[in-house]
Amino acid sequence: MGTLNVAVLGGGSWGTTVASLVTRNAPVTLWARNSSTVDEINTRHTNETYLPGATLPEKLFATADLAQAVGSADLVVMAVPSQYFRDVLLAVRAHLRTWVPIVSLTKGLELSSHLRMTEIVEEVLPGHPVGVLTGPNLAREIMDGKAAASVIAMEDEIIVQQLQDVFGCGLFRVYTNTDVIGCELGGVLKNIIAIAVGMGDGQGAGDNTRAALITRGLAEISRLGVAMGGRAETFSGLAGMGDLIATCTSTQSRNHHVGVELARGRLSADITSGMVMVAEGVRSAPAVMALAERYAVEMPIASEICRVLSGESSASRGFRGLLRVVAGAEWEPG
Repeated sequence: MGTLNVAVLGGGSWGTTVASLVTRNAPVTLWARNSSTVDEINTRHTNETYLPGATLPEKLFATADLAQAVGSADLVVMAVPSQYFRDVLLAVRAHLRTWVPIVSLTKGLELSSHLRMTEIVEEVLPGHPVGVLTGPNLAREIMDGKAAASVIAMEDEIIVQQLQDVFGCGLFRVYTNTDVIGCELGGVLKNIIAIAVGMGDGQGAGDNTRAALITRGLAEISRLGVAMGGRAETFSGLAGMGDLIATCTSTQSRNHHVGVELARGRLSADITSGMVMVAEGVRSAPAVMALAERYAVEMPIASEICRVLSGESSASRGFRGLLRVVAGAEWEPG
C-alpha cells in the first residue's frame, strides 16, 4: 500500500493527538472550525486550548477549509462531537472521492436517532468503508509519549490491517478487530459508568465501591452490546474493559469529572457549560436508555445516572439508589 493522504476532521484534544501520531506514517491535514486554532497549529505548532503545553509536529498542517482537507484525502478520520457529526459529514459529501474509508473517533450517539456514528456514516455516505478507532486513550498521556494501546475496527479484514499501519506508531500500539458494533458501543457506554464512578468518588466512596461499580457497569455494557449485535469477547478487551477502566479512574476523564461535580451538588447543565471539551456521556445517556428499552436490557446504573443528569434525582439520592440495588446471581441483571 502506498502512502495515504489523511484528513482528520476536528481540532479538539483527541483529533489533534491522532493527527500528530499519524504524521509519523502519512501526510495529514487537520481541519478545525476555529481559524485561530488553525493559525496556532500552523505557526506555533501548539493547540493550547485543548492540549496545553504540548508541542505538535511541524509537518502537521491545519486548515479551516473543509474542501481543502478532504478533497485529496485517501482516508478521513472523524473527531467531531456527536451532535455535529452528521452536519460535518453532509458538508464533506460534496468534496469526497468515492470509496474513501471513514474512521470515527467519536464515542457518542446521535440523540435524535439513537444511531451510532458509523451508522450515520453509512446513511450519509453509503459505499464508503467505515470503522472506529477506540480504546483506553487519554490524549494528554499519549502526547506526553506514554505507552498506550488502541483498537481499529472494520468489517473488512484487508482494509483494517492496512489502517493498522496508518495509526500505529512508537509506543502507540494498535490492534485490529472486525466487531465494529461492539468496539463502538464499548466506547459509548463506558462514559455513563464513568459518571457513576465519579459520583461515588465525589462522595467519598472507597476503592471497593469503585471496583464494584466498574465491574457491574461492564456487565451492563456487555448485555446491551451483545443484544445489539456486538461480540461478548469484545467487551473484555481494550474497547470494553480497557476503555472503561481508564475513563472511570483517571482525573483526565471528562465524564468522571462530571460525576464528581454532580456529587458536589452542581447541575449537569452548569457543569458542561463550563467545560472546554465535550463529555459525551451526558449527551448520550437518554439515547442509551432508549436503546436499553428497545432491546429489553436492564441497565440499573445507567438508568440512575440518566435520572440524575435530567434533574429527576440528586447525585446523593442516585448514588444511594445504586447501593440499594438488590443483588441476585452475579451473571443476572442488577
